[in-house]
Amino acid sequence: MYFAALLARTEDGWEASDTELDDVETLSDLSDLAREALAETDAEDDTVLVFIEQEDAWFGVVRVDGEDDPRIFISDAAAAARSSYGEILLTDELLGKDPDAVTDELDSLDLDGTEDGESKADGDEDEEDTDGGVGAGADALPAGPLGDTEILADLGFPEKELLALDGTDALSEIADALGAAEVLETVR
Repeated sequence: MYFAALLARTEDGWEASDTELDDVETLSDLSDLAREALAETDAEDDTVLVFIEQEDAWFGVVRVDGEDDPRIFISDAAAAARSSYGEILLTDELLGKDPDAVTDELDSLDLDGTEDGESKADGDEDEEDTDGGVGAGADALPAGPLGDTEILADLGFPEKELLALDGTDALSEIADALGAAEVLETVR
């Protein structure tokens, strides 16, 4: 199961809204969605956080500050690569590769369409690496954090704490540290 929410800082604190990612195909689309949400608030600054989570598998945080390029943190890049929403966050720049290489690599991964993290029915197992990898493109994607580990440091959530999160209730822990736990829970 997926969860996605936007957090925008306003004069009265953080404001949260849940969001549908069905029409989001690229990081640019996601950034535009975040900026639109910001325009609908009385924001004191131009910071919007996008939280994306696949229950017990991975989470991602995208930070959009005004017109700057979005900053991204993914808790487990290999797990995110198996997700259509995770693919949105795994940009060429984040992976440090040229666009053609990234496209070929992601195309070779098994994206089985199990949007909710369900496993395939018995007998429909895909070939996986014997070491537990996700398939042909797993070598280039770490089974761990990827991206800007200091994405929330200036908001009161240091790198060390971000890297220590295990995925279970991670977004709630982040929101709690930011003083946004209550508003996040209202959109869960």
